[in-house]
Amino acid sequence: MATYSLANERLRALEDIEREIGAILQNAGLGYDDRKAESTVILELSKEKTNERLLDRQAAAFTASVQHVEAELSAQIRYLTQVATGQPHEGSSYSSRKDCQMALKRVDYARLKLSDVARTCEQMLEN
Repeated sequence: MATYSLANERLRALEDIEREIGAILQNAGLGYDDRKAESTVILELSKEKTNERLLDRQAAAFTASVQHVEAELSAQIRYLTQVATGQPHEGSSYSSRKDCQMALKRVDYARLKLSDVARTCEQMLEN
């Protein structure tokens, strides 16, 4: 069950990123002012004398949003890289399976060596 909740959490994070990308694209040139409910950036750029502080704030908000999306996507890509290459990761049983496989190989090797020792002992007793 933990695997499903982890997968659902990853999907929710990707959906949040997708919504944020949509909002960034929608508001890239618009920059809504809560008080006026109109596109302030376009209106400001259409003026002869623009309010540079307003445009700087909008540009900073846009840059921050893009950086946040980039960081989240990078985290998702790192996670998928770990999963795809078989490296241990949260919610993975890779490490446990590998340990179990190695233990089984050691048991098989020990059986082989014990059978060799038993065969040698039998040969010595026959002589």
